[in-house]
Amino acid sequence: MSRYAFTLVIAALALERVLELRISRRNAAWAKRAGAVEYGAGHLAWMKLLHTCFFVGCVLEVWLCSRPFLPALAVPCALLALAAQALRYWTIGTLGQRWNVAVLVLPGVPAETSGPFRYLRHPNYVAVVVEGLAVPLLHGAFLTAGIFSALNALLLVVRIRCEERALAEHCDYRERLGSRSRFWPARSSGPG
Repeated sequence: MSRYAFTLVIAALALERVLELRISRRNAAWAKRAGAVEYGAGHLAWMKLLHTCFFVGCVLEVWLCSRPFLPALAVPCALLALAAQALRYWTIGTLGQRWNVAVLVLPGVPAETSGPFRYLRHPNYVAVVVEGLAVPLLHGAFLTAGIFSALNALLLVVRIRCEERALAEHCDYRERLGSRSRFWPARSSGPG
């Protein structure tokens, strides 16, 4: 029974991502009309592929490898997954129309410093990292959690360098967010 419930959770998360991609496309179209500059289009396809494989891997590992449901692991992982969701939507809500999955920057528009950006530079990536570990472990999919996390870390190195370079060139990024931690929440004494 737990495998069916887990599969439904993964299906719901995958549907959520499809809806987020629709929002992203709408926001990207708005940003391009407003004069946004795009960076890193080449790595975006790899990110989409990895995230798709993540959902497939979660389900396949649980079913094919008969991964056990361990309540002592599932409960904290569920709490972490919910916290990651909250952080993701706090980020999306803070960025509004500027949020999308591509690296699109509006020249001259300052980098965001409110919402979760008061505490760290990359809240959405923190949410992705936490989800990448917590969601598969809801039902003991250790391989998926490890493989996704390792590959995601490699992609995030590329993505964050690209994004920070784009924001530095166009949005006063270093001045507004340079003193904040990339991933660990901390109160910043810097501008913003």
